[in-house]
Amino acid sequence: MASADMFPNVSFSDVNAAASQEAAGKAVFGPDPASGAARLSLVRPGAEQAFQIDLSDAQIFKLGPMEWLCVSGETEAKAGVEEKLFSRAIKVVLRTEAESKAFSLAFQRWKQQTISGKAGESLENGSIVACKSKFDTKIEASSAQMYFHYYGQLLHQQNMLQDFVRTGTYYAAVMENRADFEGKVVVDVGAGSGILSLFAAQAGAKHVYAVEASEMVEHAQRLISGNPSFGQRITIIKGKVEEVELPEKADILISEPMGTLLVNERMLESYVIARDRFLAPDGKMFPTTGRIHMAPFSDEYLYVEMANKSLFWQQHNFFGVDLTPLHGSAFDGYFSQPVVDAFDPRLLISQSTYHTLDFTSMKVRYIEMILKLIAFFVEVVIVCTKCGIIVFHFQEEDLYEIDIPLSFVSSVGTRVHGLACWFDVLFNGSTVQRWLTTAPGSPTTHWYQLRCVLAQPLYVMAGQEITGRLHLVAHSAQSYTIYLTMSAKMWGVGADPGGILQTSTAKLELKEPYYRLSQPQAYMPQDQQQLPLSSLQAQGSGQQMQDGLSPGITVDQERDSAAFTRQV
Repeated sequence: MASADMFPNVSFSDVNAAASQEAAGKAVFGPDPASGAARLSLVRPGAEQAFQIDLSDAQIFKLGPMEWLCVSGETEAKAGVEEKLFSRAIKVVLRTEAESKAFSLAFQRWKQQTISGKAGESLENGSIVACKSKFDTKIEASSAQMYFHYYGQLLHQQNMLQDFVRTGTYYAAVMENRADFEGKVVVDVGAGSGILSLFAAQAGAKHVYAVEASEMVEHAQRLISGNPSFGQRITIIKGKVEEVELPEKADILISEPMGTLLVNERMLESYVIARDRFLAPDGKMFPTTGRIHMAPFSDEYLYVEMANKSLFWQQHNFFGVDLTPLHGSAFDGYFSQPVVDAFDPRLLISQSTYHTLDFTSMKVRYIEMILKLIAFFVEVVIVCTKCGIIVFHFQEEDLYEIDIPLSFVSSVGTRVHGLACWFDVLFNGSTVQRWLTTAPGSPTTHWYQLRCVLAQPLYVMAGQEITGRLHLVAHSAQSYTIYLTMSAKMWGVGADPGGILQTSTAKLELKEPYYRLSQPQAYMPQDQQQLPLSSLQAQGSGQQMQDGLSPGITVDQERDSAAFTRQV
């Protein structure tokens, strides 16, 4: 069990006593030395005895901003059996509202540990088994560990803070909409360094709860303490939004839950869960809406670069070993990587389309709706021999699978090499509506853009329709598998009157992209993109094709496909 939580300056009184007066002392949450059970001790200075409150059946009620009523059952042993005789009520008064909120959070945290019980503890008709939280149920432990380790490091926080498009847009969205923050309770979901919490406090928030699950909370606490004019109104809470408890509802949620292609890392699901757990019915969300934008692109240089990566595996005599059996797998592997870079918008061959995700209204599905009434007990599953297993399951269905139909009209005749994607989010403030965009041609962000490259390009003419489907399926490694299908009709000698449907498909892993950030982003006019690979190599790709090959291996530049000859 965790180390004790102490509040050194409180006053308390026994409401049950006929002539009880408030006494100064301290309140300590901690384990009982004998049994290990969670308890609240209220101790007067110099007194030998203290009020000992068993948290297993205790409840607290808020009487005022700094006053709480703690009610628990009193027991007495009769014939060796403890019997509940009556309820005891203790009034506890804290010094400040901040301490009052911290007291409530400590009570809920220790109470929750008591309810969870001990794994394997015997019951009359079964046993208590510790249940994973919603986050732990759907996410692999190894992925979560790496994720929180990554965001627990200041160098990665610095990378995000130095994205001035990102940070500046958040700052502007908050400050331009002070009316949404002044005097309001704010929850910062995944607070990281605490920068958004400080923005909210600058805008006049009454109180900000900064929820962060990584070790970054220690740095955030120092940063907030170093800005005392704002920090006095910020409470940092370590834990996942799926698990922590807050003493009050929020008027506004603020978060930066976006990943590559908007949905990578699956933090949007936690953002939606925080909405349902903490946000008041008429509350606001910053950001409010997200959009995934898509358009087909033509980029012969990128395609050649991707295809050439597998040339290494076409060597027939690599120190006496024939590597060619692995060439096909290597080729497929390189094309399973989405490309993350900043590309020239002139590479797009059609107007873009977009798919909208409204964070304020995304559906939340329970397997059993009745579980809403007993959500307080989701930390345990009682395995009962009489009634079976009760399973608590929470699913953010709009984010588990995202299915987007595609329809474009090509503006030029060219080869289609895949689908380009980017996103933007809206901060729908009462005063100003502000967008944060990652679009090509706009100031570059640390998200860049993403392109899904087809191993088999399509041929289209100007005015021709391109159809398809973009299907994103979430998995337990905090990311998505991308299934892309693109189709276009082809006409020519021997083709049917209606044309021949050419279709190309791709399966890509969003978690394993190819970061092409150091490559030159050359733009090639469409009328030059039909050159054969030999011409492209003569313009500068030949050295790229040679890179990575063993000494004595050369590329036959007379063929479009990769071929090798041994130097004599």
